[in-house]
Amino acid sequence: MPEWIRENSARLIALALVVAIFAIPVLALLWVTAVPGKSFAGPLPRLTAQQIDLAQRLRTHVEAIAGTPHNVGHPEALEAAARYVEASLAASGYAVERQPFDGGKIRNIAATLQPANPGAETLVIGAHYDSAFDSPGANDNGSGTAAVLELARLLAGVRGKAPLRIRFVLFVNEEPPFFKTNRMGSLVYARQLRASGERVRGMWSLETLGYYSDQPGSQHYPFPLGMLYPDTGNFVAFVGTTGSRGFVRQTVAAFRERARFPSVGGTAPGFVQGIDWSDHWAFEQAGFPALMITDTAPFRYRHYHSKEDTSDKVDYARLARVVTALEAMVRAPETVRP
Repeated sequence: MPEWIRENSARLIALALVVAIFAIPVLALLWVTAVPGKSFAGPLPRLTAQQIDLAQRLRTHVEAIAGTPHNVGHPEALEAAARYVEASLAASGYAVERQPFDGGKIRNIAATLQPANPGAETLVIGAHYDSAFDSPGANDNGSGTAAVLELARLLAGVRGKAPLRIRFVLFVNEEPPFFKTNRMGSLVYARQLRASGERVRGMWSLETLGYYSDQPGSQHYPFPLGMLYPDTGNFVAFVGTTGSRGFVRQTVAAFRERARFPSVGGTAPGFVQGIDWSDHWAFEQAGFPALMITDTAPFRYRHYHSKEDTSDKVDYARLARVVTALEAMVRAPETVRP
């Protein structure tokens, strides 16, 4: 082989290696973050009368649950929050299910909307009802808890007729120091659900769901996601680890088909900051597809885990829009598949 051919071949091989080194990570990033459909853009439609009523109901729940810190460090307030959750589910016509643990001092709380077919799959819709440290926890996670309670109320009329079994679950001990430990309420619940053999289609974790901003620059991301997503925090996000990519994609598609509200979605490995910071982590540990539906918490909300996380910070009108869309999705569950 002539010398000039050998030299050019070596250069071409070196160039191909350089291109591969840079191109493969970019392609991988695009693959894990790609979701179907197109986000809604433009002015939000006028609230319906039902959404106006829903916004007030959501406010009532958040104010009742998250007026003061409520966690194992504040046991009386935690018990008051638990009793409020139980009373709300009972008022919607559900038999309240309790899962006590840690010596019976604390409990997960659940209610089940039974399907038309007893052999149907299950969708878990959950949120944690404890707050962090000395935070009242209005957005984190009074907003998610309120959303679960209202979804349970709105869907109560399809009890016994639904194509899916819906388990509405409110978890305790999501916040530190219990997060990602055996005392995390959602991990306790997910492990028991796995042991039961029940067929679970997936899990939605409603997490820190009530803060939105139309200001450019109001939204931040862990590196390198900021290169792909908008910098205005007016959207709801659907987030999962790469193991739940199919479930995330199908859920985003279902939302975008029904919601006139901005949305983003995607997956990333669990080591990316914030990707697994909620109860969906526990369900993935148990082998179930799972995702977090969120306003992105600390990447947008500066009052996260602080004493300033109070009920006046929550945008109840936009939270009502999101809940309305989630209700519509549950009513058409064939679009929400792993």
